[in-house]
Amino acid sequence: MKGLFITFEGPEGAGKTSVIQKLAEELQEIGYPVLLTREPGGIAIAEQIRNVILDCDNTEMDARTEALLYAAARRQHLVERVMPALRENKVVLCDRFIDSSLAYQGFARGIGVEDVLSINEFATEKMLPSLTVYFDIEPEAGLARIAANNKREINRLDQEKLDFHYKVKEGYDLVKEKYRNRFVDVDAAQDFHSVYEQTKNILISYLTENGY
Repeated sequence: MKGLFITFEGPEGAGKTSVIQKLAEELQEIGYPVLLTREPGGIAIAEQIRNVILDCDNTEMDARTEALLYAAARRQHLVERVMPALRENKVVLCDRFIDSSLAYQGFARGIGVEDVLSINEFATEKMLPSLTVYFDIEPEAGLARIAANNKREINRLDQEKLDFHYKVKEGYDLVKEKYRNRFVDVDAAQDFHSVYEQTKNILISYLTENGY
């Protein structure tokens, strides 16, 4: 595949979704062949799975069920949307990918990072992004943003206790160490403009280095 697969990660309330939506629009205006998508979701089947995973009423969901649902949505999204775009030499910007599962289900849920990695290697045929931008923010600050934003959907993960979100952050630290060659950090505690400019500079430099 000829395109670039770039993913964005971070804990709840990091603000990455707002930043990359604006960024995708600006890059498209400049002339970059950008496709913006998200996980879980991005295509009809995966969006239906997303609704099941994040439904606040599904409090009885088992951790392994959750991990398998994420992997299933990921597989369908990959073959239906991401891979075709990469074959067309597009730059795919994806809001979350495999690293979320490793941090949330593998570490924070206690299933085991390697076990969740194995599930996802089967689902993705071991495909990984070429670059991952991590939006770094403390759990309290991220959750405070969610509480202050009445336009944002509140999902099942937002309702977890604070210690769960600390485990997610710890999980991300382990994942970043494992894949340090493709991770770049952004200080997401800054104001929107600063986070946006920092992210844009990272992406444009990376695109230029890769001949776009």
